[in-house]
Amino acid sequence: MIAEQAMPPIRLHDLRHGPATLALAAGVELKVVQEMLGHSSIVLTADTYTSVLPQVAHTAAEKTAALLMHAAGIVPGTNRRRGKGPTRRKRYAPRNGQARLPRKRTSRTSRPTRARPRARPAAKPPAL
Repeated sequence: MIAEQAMPPIRLHDLRHGPATLALAAGVELKVVQEMLGHSSIVLTADTYTSVLPQVAHTAAEKTAALLMHAAGIVPGTNRRRGKGPTRRKRYAPRNGQARLPRKRTSRTSRPTRARPRARPAAKPPAL
């Protein structure tokens, strides 16, 4: 039948190994695959059927990178950090005709003040 259909030869082992590998690639638990195959030890299943497919390795790398970027607070695809965008100061409008008072600065919003240079007094002309 295989020769008539021009297909590559398939061994009985391939019929067992292929679905087990694909099930693991699809995210099926190793314990479930072990019971499907009838293995007495999960170590045998892990050693035999967990060959790394390129697609699975790529997905694992992407998930790891996304986790690292999330931990660092970086938005994927950018160099921006989460929660560190430009902020605007809120304007406080006077209510009910009240005069607008300056806001009291708290330690969180206060900025260090710089000493302003003092104006030098005009030089006195020399005494004669």
